[in-house]
Amino acid sequence: MEQIVITWRELLVVVAIVLALYVAELIWFMGLSKKSRLSGQSPEHSADLIALKTEVAELQTQCDNLQKTLEQLRNSQYAHPRYGQAIQMAQQGLEAANVADGCDISMSEAELIVALYKARS
Repeated sequence: MEQIVITWRELLVVVAIVLALYVAELIWFMGLSKKSRLSGQSPEHSADLIALKTEVAELQTQCDNLQKTLEQLRNSQYAHPRYGQAIQMAQQGLEAANVADGCDISMSEAELIVALYKARS
């Protein structure tokens, strides 16, 4: 039976999409609210509108921050340069001992990286 694996990047994309949809829905409701305000709504509705505008602004800020974070994550492929080099060496088919020596990491780290990236090949 196949397992579904969701990475943190995919999860971040889903959160950004959900927030964008929520912001779009709020903007749509604000448009409806403007139409009803023109038709003579009570002051309570204008207070609700102000609260919604504030919430939309906060959500837009959160969405922008998530998009910036996502871009940063896409641009930074590996957490640490020596692990990135170790991954590249493992993808080239080098043994764990060579990876450990070349990247100044422990043998167990090198074995783990080699095992992970051999399984993907």
